[in-house]
Amino acid sequence: MTLRLSACLRLGAVAFAALTAVSVQAQTSLSMWYHGAGNPDEKKIITGIIDDFNKSQKDWKVSLQQFPQEAYNTSVVAAAVAGKLPDIMDVDGPIMPNWAWSKYLQPLDLPKGKLDNFLPGTIGKWNGKVYSVGLWDAAVAVFARKSVLEANKIRIPTLDKPWTKAEFDAALVTLQKSGKFQYPIDMGLAWKGEWYSYAFGPFLQSAGGNLLDPAAGKSNGVLNGPAGVAFGEWWKSLFTRKLTPGTSQSGAERDTGFLDGKYALQWNGNWAALPALKKYGKDLVFLPAPDFGKGPKIGAASWQFGVSATTKNAKGANAFIAFALQDKYLAAFSDAIGLIPSTPSAAAMTKNYAKGGPLEVFFELSKRQATLRPVSPGYALASNAFEKALSDIANGGDAADALDSAADAIDADLKKNNGYR
Repeated sequence: MTLRLSACLRLGAVAFAALTAVSVQAQTSLSMWYHGAGNPDEKKIITGIIDDFNKSQKDWKVSLQQFPQEAYNTSVVAAAVAGKLPDIMDVDGPIMPNWAWSKYLQPLDLPKGKLDNFLPGTIGKWNGKVYSVGLWDAAVAVFARKSVLEANKIRIPTLDKPWTKAEFDAALVTLQKSGKFQYPIDMGLAWKGEWYSYAFGPFLQSAGGNLLDPAAGKSNGVLNGPAGVAFGEWWKSLFTRKLTPGTSQSGAERDTGFLDGKYALQWNGNWAALPALKKYGKDLVFLPAPDFGKGPKIGAASWQFGVSATTKNAKGANAFIAFALQDKYLAAFSDAIGLIPSTPSAAAMTKNYAKGGPLEVFFELSKRQATLRPVSPGYALASNAFEKALSDIANGGDAADALDSAADAIDADLKKNNGYR
């Protein structure tokens, strides 16, 4: 009897192990690419979401591969050419239309109402369809010290009453005349690439211009129209009047200049807010973007998740993205890396963006001032052309000529690709 019972138990154990193995094998593997290699905080949260998802159901198992941000886009393009795109990938918001047009991505298929209450900048749309969604967004503000503004009799702007262009310019001149700072403002030209379109494109949009008009399929008359040239001339004056550091600014000066008191103001994002708060405490204020004539605007759309166009497992990829959009994960990202949660309910769960929190103002800035960069597959080239134009102008080039050259390059690309229709 004992031997028979022992044998039965062994057989049962073997059978159970076999069933478990079958169950594990039944999970279809989903590959996921992410741009955050080298950031341990991001990796911890992403892998936590993946582990939770894999344990929550028996159909799908996500496997993560991370890339350095600077190599990520080229890796995706190479994979697309080779027909080896992953099932799930993230994409920088303004680049998404190009990837959708290039057939790297397919529209998302999320449960109805899943994106209700998400900040507009976190939802990636092209041609009326949602292709991507972000677990966070970012916002830019003027970092300032209340004591400095008050000592120089400069009005502290609010979301309801931001500085006009004239007030902003006058504030910079006043701070320069105080003689207490190397520069009245740091615009951050040590940062290259997308920073130009993200940080300075909204100034152009506020002035009434833009990098291009997606509906009209052109840049000439938009980037280099009267509003664009007026903005370009003001931009040049920042450097000729020595109101801000130029393109030779080092990364270290960008990181520490405001904290060391060398710059009176700084144009920077919420990701840099906590060190400034630690340095200046309650004296620190985050001011809204100035109004250049068409309303104050800041950049919108950060990194977002999408489903590749070539995946055979779109159902599972969409299921993972829907799972990742839970408020607890949005809050976890915010607490770990300081970015803006995508929903008010997630913001309320965070230490920094909840009501009364030190970064609460950034949620409102994102909600009220955030403006998308041109939603066009041609944006990628347009962004590069805009960066070159602003850099050339900052280095002494003629504003109209630089913007004309950029507009011509953008229009040539649009024509070459039939307007990306």
